[in-house]
Amino acid sequence: MAFVSISLFTVRLLQTLLPVEKASKVLPESLVTALFLLSLDMPFSLEYPSIHESVAAYLEQMNSESYSIYKQASEAVYSIDCTCNFMMDVHKEGEKKIFELVELADKALKSLPYHQHFPLLQEIIHICLNIWKSAQASSLLQEESQKVLLRLLSHPLLIIKNEAYHCCLEIVKESLGIHNVTKPGPSICHGVHFLLHPKVLYEISTFGLQESKNEVNSAAKAILMYLLQGQLMMTALTWNKFIEALYPIIPILQGYADTEETLGNCILRLSETASDNGEGILPRTTRLRAALRLLFSKKQSVRSVALKHLTFHLMNEEGASLKRPVLHGSIFSSIPNLFIVERPIELKLNDTRESVFKDETVEKLYGILTSDTIDLVLRKSAAEQLAIIMQDTKMHDVVKKLGVIDKLFVYFSECVYRDGKIMECIMLPCLTLLRKLVSADPVIRLSLAQQPSILLTLLRVSLIFQDDCAVLTECAALCCLLLFDEVARKDVWADAVSSNCSNLPAFSLPVAIVRRYHLPVKVTTHHAVSPNSVVLLLPSDCLTLKPVSDMLKMAWNLSWYHGIDNLLRLVNYETEAQAFLDTLKLSSEDILTLKITHTTSGLQDCLNSVIQAVSHREVRAAVTRMSFYILNDRLALKFSTGSCRTTLKGMAWQSAFNRFLQVLPASTDDEKLLADVLSFLNQLLREQRKSSEAENLIWILEVLFKNNSGSLLDLLVRAESKMQDEIDDIQTAVRQQLQKELISIFNMMLLCFTSVTDRKGLEQTDNFRTQLALKLLECLQVTDAPHFYGLPALERTLRGMVHVTAHPGWSSHSATTESFTICMKYLTGLLEVISSFYVEWGGNAMSFMGKGVTKSTVLCLLHLSHEMMAQAKTMDWVSLWLLPYNKSEEQEQVPSQLGLAWLIPLWVDRDPEVRFTSLGIGSALTSLELGCFALSDSCQNISGGLWGTVINILLDQSECSMVRREAAFILQNLLVIPMPTEEVKDCAWQGPCVHDEESGLSQIGKPALQALLYHCHFYEHLNQMVKHCYLGRYTFDLNCSMGESLMVEKNGINDFDDSVNLWRVPSSQSQSPHSQSTSDTMIISASPSMGSADEMQAAVPLASACFVPETSVDRLMAQGQSNTTTTASSSPHNSPQSVILTNKCALVTPPLLSAVCSLLNNLLAVVPKDTGIALQQAHLLTALSSLVNARLVERCILELKTPLPHPSHLEHTKIQVLFLLQYSSSVSRLLQSCLLVDIHLVIQDELMKPLLGNILTILSIRSMDGLDTELTSAVHQTRTDLFSLLATLLRKSGQIILPSVTAALEKHWTTIIDTICDCVHLSIECPSLYVASLQFLSILLAEEGKRQLQDTQNICPNPTITFLLDEAEENLASVVKLTELIIQNYEGKSSNNALKRVVSGALLSLLAVSKSAQKCALEADLIDSCMEQMKHIHAQLNLESLRPGKTVQKKKGDNLIRELRVVLQLLRNCLFQNEKCKMAALKAHLVPVLHSLWPWFLMDDSLMQIALHLLCVYTANYPTGCGSLCWVSSGLSPFQTAQRSTASNSLIHSIIKLASHTLTESSAIQHMVFTLLSNLAICHDCKGVIQKSNFLQNFLSLSLPKGGNKSLSILASLWLKLLLNISFGEDGQQMIMKLNGGLDQLVEMSKYKHKSSHHIALLILHNICFNSTNKPKILANDKAIAVLSACLESDNLTAQRIGASALWSLLHNYQKAKVTLKNPSIKRRVDETYSLVKNSKLLVNVISISKKQQSSL
Repeated sequence: MAFVSISLFTVRLLQTLLPVEKASKVLPESLVTALFLLSLDMPFSLEYPSIHESVAAYLEQMNSESYSIYKQASEAVYSIDCTCNFMMDVHKEGEKKIFELVELADKALKSLPYHQHFPLLQEIIHICLNIWKSAQASSLLQEESQKVLLRLLSHPLLIIKNEAYHCCLEIVKESLGIHNVTKPGPSICHGVHFLLHPKVLYEISTFGLQESKNEVNSAAKAILMYLLQGQLMMTALTWNKFIEALYPIIPILQGYADTEETLGNCILRLSETASDNGEGILPRTTRLRAALRLLFSKKQSVRSVALKHLTFHLMNEEGASLKRPVLHGSIFSSIPNLFIVERPIELKLNDTRESVFKDETVEKLYGILTSDTIDLVLRKSAAEQLAIIMQDTKMHDVVKKLGVIDKLFVYFSECVYRDGKIMECIMLPCLTLLRKLVSADPVIRLSLAQQPSILLTLLRVSLIFQDDCAVLTECAALCCLLLFDEVARKDVWADAVSSNCSNLPAFSLPVAIVRRYHLPVKVTTHHAVSPNSVVLLLPSDCLTLKPVSDMLKMAWNLSWYHGIDNLLRLVNYETEAQAFLDTLKLSSEDILTLKITHTTSGLQDCLNSVIQAVSHREVRAAVTRMSFYILNDRLALKFSTGSCRTTLKGMAWQSAFNRFLQVLPASTDDEKLLADVLSFLNQLLREQRKSSEAENLIWILEVLFKNNSGSLLDLLVRAESKMQDEIDDIQTAVRQQLQKELISIFNMMLLCFTSVTDRKGLEQTDNFRTQLALKLLECLQVTDAPHFYGLPALERTLRGMVHVTAHPGWSSHSATTESFTICMKYLTGLLEVISSFYVEWGGNAMSFMGKGVTKSTVLCLLHLSHEMMAQAKTMDWVSLWLLPYNKSEEQEQVPSQLGLAWLIPLWVDRDPEVRFTSLGIGSALTSLELGCFALSDSCQNISGGLWGTVINILLDQSECSMVRREAAFILQNLLVIPMPTEEVKDCAWQGPCVHDEESGLSQIGKPALQALLYHCHFYEHLNQMVKHCYLGRYTFDLNCSMGESLMVEKNGINDFDDSVNLWRVPSSQSQSPHSQSTSDTMIISASPSMGSADEMQAAVPLASACFVPETSVDRLMAQGQSNTTTTASSSPHNSPQSVILTNKCALVTPPLLSAVCSLLNNLLAVVPKDTGIALQQAHLLTALSSLVNARLVERCILELKTPLPHPSHLEHTKIQVLFLLQYSSSVSRLLQSCLLVDIHLVIQDELMKPLLGNILTILSIRSMDGLDTELTSAVHQTRTDLFSLLATLLRKSGQIILPSVTAALEKHWTTIIDTICDCVHLSIECPSLYVASLQFLSILLAEEGKRQLQDTQNICPNPTITFLLDEAEENLASVVKLTELIIQNYEGKSSNNALKRVVSGALLSLLAVSKSAQKCALEADLIDSCMEQMKHIHAQLNLESLRPGKTVQKKKGDNLIRELRVVLQLLRNCLFQNEKCKMAALKAHLVPVLHSLWPWFLMDDSLMQIALHLLCVYTANYPTGCGSLCWVSSGLSPFQTAQRSTASNSLIHSIIKLASHTLTESSAIQHMVFTLLSNLAICHDCKGVIQKSNFLQNFLSLSLPKGGNKSLSILASLWLKLLLNISFGEDGQQMIMKLNGGLDQLVEMSKYKHKSSHHIALLILHNICFNSTNKPKILANDKAIAVLSACLESDNLTAQRIGASALWSLLHNYQKAKVTLKNPSIKRRVDETYSLVKNSKLLVNVISISKKQQSSL
């Protein structure tokens, strides 16, 4: 265990301190050896793979040789694993994946020399057998399996090669043995197919046969003999396959031909012609070549046999009787030694880059050689010269193109004929020439070698010249080239060698050929060893290294038994491992090492030891080992899979530990044992806390409360022994250790309680927390306790109290003591500690109280303040915190109290956490008015008072952020209490008080506050805070030079605490949880990149983080100087520069700025105008908003979703996200307040543009889903505040800011819509976010609607909200999703739900602006739903009307009216400019429903106005809908009875009646009803109803103002619009003319002015002129003609067009009008108008009138 732990620690230390690339320069050689041993430690690498990877990385950098050994050993281990997997898979039942098995087999071969498990070899060969035996096997599979077989047959290790040959031989015997004669089926012999391939036979014959006399040689001979003699045992298919595979290797086999050995004789029979008809084992040409090849054998007997075999071919040669020499005895006797030459020929040719010969020379020589007219002597000379030239291979192609080879064989043939003696003189140069060509070209060799006539011709030439040594040598060399061509192609036998057609390979023969034959040529050789041979992974000297052999041994056993668990589970390993080599067998030490290293087995062994232990020592040893496993997990960063915590889940370890927790210790040994057990449980709980698991915690609680016994809790407080003096030091130390472990585990349990969620568990945790609080309170009875001055014990107790009090409600679960009573006891005890050790001694500068005691005490008080605030029934609990003065001689005359003055020294303590916590207490106390008064009174003796002290702390740039933050909270609380604007004697709270020493004037309240802020340069300081804000996660400043320079400034002060401050950075939070006001003050971290300049918008130089704070006394003095006067004094803060431009500036954190934003909020509420001006002058809002960094938030959230290397990183990232989100919320709330004060504070380009982008980016972050509860709550709050800010921004600035918001929304539109959808889903979980998101949407769409009304010409550039909603195709799906969701939400909420009003407002706005939303609403049957809702409301209203007089019923009726109002508005917006929706409303019987509700509309003007508006929208440009108002319904349900009727009970009659009643009043209803009638006037049926109702007669009674220059009334304008719509149809035109006096009324009205209807009267006259029936009446009316003709002289072009068009219409097809209009004045006006427009765009109608008048004249 120690070895593993030390190894893990060493590697983790290296990882932490040393980059891998620097390892070789730093680490000593001894560590290299250790790392090498560790890299080969197989159990260690399996248990800690990530650590092992680091070991390998360091080893690679430090020692390449050791790393090479490790890599080779690793490959061997992998091969061993493949071996065992292969053996397992091959024996599995069912269908096997053969290709995967072959791959495994190939990989397994590398480790075969080490384990020599020959069943593997046998299985591999049998798989090859089965593959080649099967007819369905693919060629690729056959090829791959053959490679594996060849590697086995050529293995460099003789024992493996021997086994492979032996296995193949057994298969051959089994397949071709004589015993198979009686077995049915011909396929038995197919078992040898895997050998019947040229490559396999080449391997066997070339390398197997040449092995020295050993088993490989014997097996190879036996295999070949079985095959050569097995024709009778083979099928024709198998035999033919064998013969085909045999062809390429016959030259190799013939090297072993012998007349004395069996195999040799078998080989000789291959070239034998068995019968007179020329048949044999091989084809005739092959036999001829084989027989000629035997002439090169080194054995005379073999060459003699070759003569016999050649005789047949010579005797049966075509034309043999005509050829020389004549075959007789002497000729035959010379053949066996014919090709045995003394001096072999060198075949090497020149292969220079450039030839010295020219092609023309070669061609001339060839011409001479082949010329029949030239003398043979010259031809011989030409041949000799060509032979010399052919030494240069560059010339070969020239002669081959000329056909020299064919010509040469013609000469050879001529020579061997009886009359060919004349040609003998040129044979030698011709043979030399041909030999050079053939040796260089394998293609020619292959072609010539297959022609028996050429071979026999060369043999005869040799016989003719058997006495000419030169010619004979050339003939022998040429025959050798042709006969051994098969084996000269080494590319055929090895896959690695590929032929290159452009560079033909030189003639080369296997070493075996050169050794076995007497060759007439000197050739290069190849294949001295097999091309299939593999290289051993590890040399033998490496295998002798014990670490390597141990690694391979362990790997073999782990792989063979498929894991550590199976291996350790073996009962009798020795028996199981008998089949292994001795080097592969594990010793007992190996097994023990494996068991200890493996966490699961090691823990189980420890647990068994605990259960079976007979002494304390054994249990403690086992528990210690278990603690080591937890330690190793932490060192190796194992937090989940395979960790100790996860492993223990599957073990019954809890029952084994029960007895140690249930029984009180009776001796010192018992106490030691219990301390060890508690230490182990504490470590286990610490690991469990990271995973939020509660199993072990619940178990401990159950043990604690079993049988109502709190045995462990009782151990905290023991009754003091009467024989205290007799207790020795050892026992005292043991008890102190036990108490330490008890408090430690209790603290850890309290931290882990957050993971408990079930009701029973929560009940137990609450009960435990309160009981522990009471026990710790007993431990704190410091007055008479003998261990009062034992500071370590006191500190432990207080630390436990910190953990207990951190949880809200910790005091409220006692059955015997009230919650507030417990709080009071705690307060008494803690204040006693403070008063005894701190206050009386003047703080920790004088006292000897430990730093931890101070910190824990103050932190407990902070938690206690929040608990008392929650549990107290009255507000006077603050008085309990006031300390009285001690009754001493000096203070007997002072009747007052010390009050809260004990708190002030803590504010200037040396420890920043003490300062921060004590200020937090002040913040908690000042949240109540009594606390503000008490704290203010306690600070009266301090120069500057409470306000000056707190402001000074807040503005102290050398102070850490968490301290300043709490000061901001106190100021924020002080501002809540109303303060006077001038001095008031009876005012209880006067606020700050400042005094001018020179003038003697004093100020209080708001003036004093403003003076104080001005004097302190408050807003300039805040600006510096923003500039020094750091948004990252970690800050490290190791700038020693900066520290040294600051030390000089300290003038050599040697105080340790002050020197420590040189390294001070913003302090982190205590490890304990804090109350609400102190829970976010920790600065933890980001990766360095998170804090980089391009990420942070307010980067801070690292040097600025290093500082030395003021001492406590200096701070109090500074407070007095800077806060007591408003005049320029000797204060060190005389100028802003002296305050702000200081180098001692700490980093500012987002939580501090969040508190500053809240403080500014309160300042805006107290002094809004002055604060607004100050913010604007200091540009604070721009600076604060610039720190809202959406990109950083998104990156941190992505980190939370990505597995991080350590849980603490996850926690730190979470806290950073919380800080950033809270800051965004705080800034948004501040900006909202500024908007309410003055929108110009916020509406600034440099502020708004980046802010909008960041806000919308944060809102559009989609990765916020799936976060924990705390983060989710923060996300919801941030989204709520951001949506509220956007809503306020749009509400206050409207159209000013809308283009900027729209442009920013365009980039995030889809994701923002999705975010709003998410918020809508949270109506129950987070209603505030639900409301904020929908209010933002409503206001945004409302502003877009306003923009649409203003932008009538549609000139606003895209993007607009309408464009994003309806025209951008990529957004349509999101818009539809949002609409559907809002509709579902609206329909799913009851009318009493307050949220329904919000969602209905959003739906109203969405339908009003978006066509896509209207379409979606139509598809969602919203219209039908609204109809049903209206019917239901109608029924409810009728029911309520029957029970009048009840207040409750009246309230219910109001709710129904309110609901009806919303439904009508929804329908209105849904139908707006949407014909399909109008059709759906028509089908849903909208008009009958409204008609039935008409009485209720008449009772409520606002409801009537909405209903009329709905009808206006419904009837606009929809004639069918207009006509439906004329229908009569016989009842509300069913509406199918509605029909056309002229009765007076249709809805239009009610509308006309309503219009008649509103004629005498000017109201919105009057406007709406006339607008509706104007819409209805387009419809023919409606016109008829209007005419029959005599409603138009009211027009005649319309009074007009006197004087034509006056404007028409609103009612007159409404009448004109109605009449204009009526005049668009012929029937309407006649209706107007039928009004007696109507024409004169219109003529009069045309003379009046009106803003919006100046030409409407003219248009009506214009329209009625088109009716032929009306023309005589109009022409007869001189006033009308005068008005129309006068229009021609109008300065208004519109009036001119209207007048001209009207006159033209009168003239059209009406001759009488031409006569009437011959009036000279009219003609003059037309001519004048024509001349005016002639030079511009001509008015067609004016020209036409002029032409018609001229023609009539």
